[in-house]
Amino acid sequence: MKRTKVKIQIQPAGLQIDDHTIMLSDSLMKRWKLTAQSSLQLRFGSAKHEVKVIPLSQAGVLRIPDSIAAKWGLVHGIPLCLHYKSSTRSLHIGPLIGVMVSRVHAGSPERPFGAVTAFCREMDDACRLYGAAVYFVTPDEVNGHGETVRGWHYAGKWIKRAFPLPHIIYNRLTSRKLENRANVQQFIRHAKTQNQAVLFNEKYLNKTEVFDALRKESGLQVYLPESHLLHNVQQLKMMCTKYNTVFLKPITGSLGKGIIRIKRKIDGGFLCQFANRSGASKLTFGNSGQLANAFIKKIKRQRYQIQQGLSLISVGGRPVDFRALVQLNDVGQWSITSIVARTAGGHHFVSNLARGGSLSTVREALARSNSTSASGGALKLRRAALAIAKGIENQITGHFAELGIDLALDTQGKVWLLEVNSKPSKEDNTALSTSRAIRPSVKKVVQYSRYAAKF
Repeated sequence: MKRTKVKIQIQPAGLQIDDHTIMLSDSLMKRWKLTAQSSLQLRFGSAKHEVKVIPLSQAGVLRIPDSIAAKWGLVHGIPLCLHYKSSTRSLHIGPLIGVMVSRVHAGSPERPFGAVTAFCREMDDACRLYGAAVYFVTPDEVNGHGETVRGWHYAGKWIKRAFPLPHIIYNRLTSRKLENRANVQQFIRHAKTQNQAVLFNEKYLNKTEVFDALRKESGLQVYLPESHLLHNVQQLKMMCTKYNTVFLKPITGSLGKGIIRIKRKIDGGFLCQFANRSGASKLTFGNSGQLANAFIKKIKRQRYQIQQGLSLISVGGRPVDFRALVQLNDVGQWSITSIVARTAGGHHFVSNLARGGSLSTVREALARSNSTSASGGALKLRRAALAIAKGIENQITGHFAELGIDLALDTQGKVWLLEVNSKPSKEDNTALSTSRAIRPSVKKVVQYSRYAAKF
């Protein structure tokens, strides 16, 4: 299979070539042993068109009729990858990436995707850099039939139009409810069946699923605090007796929502802190019986993971944890894109930015921490993050190309896993600037998409 990158040129109707003729650089025709007037099939995503190919002296160019470009959503001058399959006499343009986003704000043409608009522009820029095409589609626009889907792409402004089914489906839906909609699942199945589309960031992970899976992976138990799906108040009392601090975490929660910290007091009572936007509300209970009675109804309403509390390093009395972004790279291997330290905000016990947390480098956080055992912590975090990503891939069904892995260091310098997020945030609440930098994480998504789609 031969691959290269070319610039797409769109030939106006009636000039030089008809609707069933394309022009390809003479050097590429020689490389692929194509003769003038050779018949082949031109493909872009799920779209197909029978054409004849004639040579073009201009290097690195594929010239196609405007009728094909208009039908397929191709833009003049964009760089795309080509590969030629001699066994099927087919010339493939791509990769075509379809990004599923939650919603479009019709009344905001400059920020149609809200806080992820900057990310969407970066995806478009990265695709132009690496020779790919991208469009963005919401759950309201997909279905389980047909060869096209209506999506948005950027051409000086955001435009909605029809595109073929993509080579890659990148799931950026922000709720389980949206990704579990019947039409969304039908669309995914249809794209996989009709176009062998590759889906990644396939689903949300819940905390119980992650910890149960990683316990099965050799060498990872060392990173796992004791953690169970909470079934009853007897289990709650047992964990509160065993550990000075325990956490209750909604198994499908995110952004620190609904987390409860229970600390055993010296007098045998318990202090409960409930995470909320303004800080943490508090309740105290005189003994484990009172604590259990207070939680009977809550446990029935909400499924929690109960987790051993840890003595985390802190900065200025505020706990610190670490978010590692681990992604599949251009050769399909897990790699660390970034690790940042997150320090909890005042009056909070969780470090999420949505709860007032602040970011710093790992080195800075370790240098300012209260621990003398944090030496080598950065390397320990990297090793743990990579091992956990590989463990997720080995033990959990589904295709994940990026994982947000939340880790902690205790005051003895030991690394612990807190949780794994299969939909790391892409939000950017800053105004769109004219000079945009493409984040390394976005570049890596496009590079991996090329690899996964065999471009």
